Formats: sequence, C-alpha cells, structure tokens
Amino acid sequence: MSNDYRVRAATLDDAHVLARHRIAMFTDMGVPLDAPELDKAFRAWLATTMPAGTYRAWLADTIDGQVAAGGGITIIPWPPGPRYPGDRLAFVYNVYTEPAHRRRGLAKLIMETIHGWCREHDIGSTALNSSPEGKPLYEAMGYAETPNPMMFFSVVRV
Repeated sequence: MSNDYRVRAATLDDAHVLARHRIAMFTDMGVPLDAPELDKAFRAWLATTMPAGTYRAWLADTIDGQVAAGGGITIIPWPPGPRYPGDRLAFVYNVYTEPAHRRRGLAKLIMETIHGWCREHDIGSTALNSSPEGKPLYEAMGYAETPNPMMFFSVVRV
C-alpha cells in the first residue's frame, strides 16, 4: 500500500478537494445539507484558516496524482485539565477516503500523519467526532469516548 500512495500537506490550491471531501463525508453519513452553500462557506473558511495555520490538512495521492483520501486538524487553544496539561489541542475532522480507495489503510495513514505532525509541534492530544464507520479505526488507534460528550447550541437560529 505505501508504494501506491504518498501523503502530502494540502494547500489552498486543494480547497476544491477539501470541500468535496467535507460534503461527501456528511453525505455518506446521511446528514442533510445544502452542498453549494457548504462548499462556498467551507472554501471561505479555508481561505482564512489555512494561511493562519490554524487549519492544516493532508491528502493521500495515488502515484498518478489522483487524490484518494484526506483529513485535517484545527489547532485550538485548550486549557490544561485533568487528562491533558497542554495548552493546545488538535481537533481532527474531514477524514475521508474516496470509495474506490477504501479498505486500504488510507484513513489510518492520514491519522498517523496527523499524529506525527502533532508530536513534532508539541501538541500532545487530539480529539474527534467519529462516524459509525470510522469508530473501529479510531478505537483501534487508542481513541476512547469521554464520559462527558460535547453538546451544541445554536445561538443564531438558521
């Protein structure tokens, strides 16, 4: 597998792929969405967060240059707590593998790349939300559900 793919850091030139993966990820999970609106909003978000370095992404390309998988992190300030005394956390999302390339270890390869980058940059903890399909991979890598799940509230009604 490793000879068939190479992982590289994504750039703003990859915004179309990153947006397509985000939309496909939610679509595969059955989440209703307005794809054109999400595409526009996510690309605008990338245009701000990628140059600032708060969002970083990686893509796995085939040897002929086709994107097969990807994933990214947002680095956020995080207060030290009982499980992690660090001051930053990498929140993982947008881990997605194109259907023709699934079951080849690409999501694990992307996650290992993310973990390596975090170690190199003294970010000692990552967090993520998982789809049912991704949960076995994350559990096998050592991720565990926390006893206090995150909750959301929309201050602005959409």
